[in-house]
Amino acid sequence: MTTLFSRIIRGELPARFVWRDEIAVVFLTIQPRSPGHALVVPRLEVDRWLDAGEETMGHLMRVAHRVGEAQREEWGGDRAGLMIEGYMVPHLHIHVWPSWSPFEFHATGIDRAALPADLDAAAVRLRSRLRLHGHGDVIPPE
Repeated sequence: MTTLFSRIIRGELPARFVWRDEIAVVFLTIQPRSPGHALVVPRLEVDRWLDAGEETMGHLMRVAHRVGEAQREEWGGDRAGLMIEGYMVPHLHIHVWPSWSPFEFHATGIDRAALPADLDAAAVRLRSRLRLHGHGDVIPPE
């Protein structure tokens, strides 16, 4: 069965992409823990991260690292949060967000729907920061 994320990757559903390469995409979540909260998702449909293979996971983590650096700088977070998940959508995804507190890692009541204008603005900021870091070749146009 095709996952929601595969439909987003194929362009069947809208998303605010900030990274696209041959292995992974990164787009903003519509329920962010903080501004700029992004999902690093493999193009290949993989349900569990342990099934992804070391090369794929290595690539996803390198992308998450680059996104986390850009988020921390852009929003001034103390840290970049990272969480591997896959329960709500059975397609491996890595949450990366600018973080200020360990309480942001608890699942209860933190994620809330963002306004489309706020997501658009966050995507512009994150793409711009990633370009400043030299990743312009994988940053989609706005």
